[in-house]
Amino acid sequence: MKKVWRNNGLSIVLVAMFVLAIAGQSMVGHRHYNEEQREHGQPTVGFTAYVASPEFLEATMENWESEFLQMATYVLLTAVLFQKGSAESKDPAKDEPVDRDPDPKRPGAPWPVRRGGIVLALYRRSLGLTFTALFLVSLLLHAVGGAGAYNEEQATHATPERVTALGYMTTSRFWFESFQNWQSEFLAIAAMVVFTIFLRQHGSPESKPVDAAHDETGAH
Repeated sequence: MKKVWRNNGLSIVLVAMFVLAIAGQSMVGHRHYNEEQREHGQPTVGFTAYVASPEFLEATMENWESEFLQMATYVLLTAVLFQKGSAESKDPAKDEPVDRDPDPKRPGAPWPVRRGGIVLALYRRSLGLTFTALFLVSLLLHAVGGAGAYNEEQATHATPERVTALGYMTTSRFWFESFQNWQSEFLAIAAMVVFTIFLRQHGSPESKPVDAAHDETGAH
């Protein structure tokens, strides 16, 4: 057990934090939703019904969408762009191990590397492709949840107008919800890239060594 914790502690803690956070979101979100229902003279709903509601789906996917966009952007841009002095960038003055051609004879090389061909071509880009796909799926589910929530609001006000998920994606409300999250993600990435030029965190792989020069690029 001690070895499992030592080797996987970071993943275990992050997953646990996620579970606690989404549990907290669902509980307080349920309470907030019912408070609004009572204010508008509408019936309250149970916890299970709330978690299955378009309101919960929209709120959750709206955030997941921006997070996966952040990671896709980070992975793809750091593959081709540089920031001298940043721990988050490759060194523009030298070749990096991540840019070498994959060697199928390397001990422990993953199966796609040994297989080669189109399998390897996809595997070489699998991290960026996966985050991009997760972003697009979250974006669509944000639209599905948003359309459902919008239609429920219209029904509450006895308004006959209804929208589909694609129709909701053409509204200013959808893009306001997206851009208000996207801008914060891009700001966070930019701050991470720039701050790691001048600031340090001892023991973190996201930081340069404490005694590294400001113009030294990369974490090691």
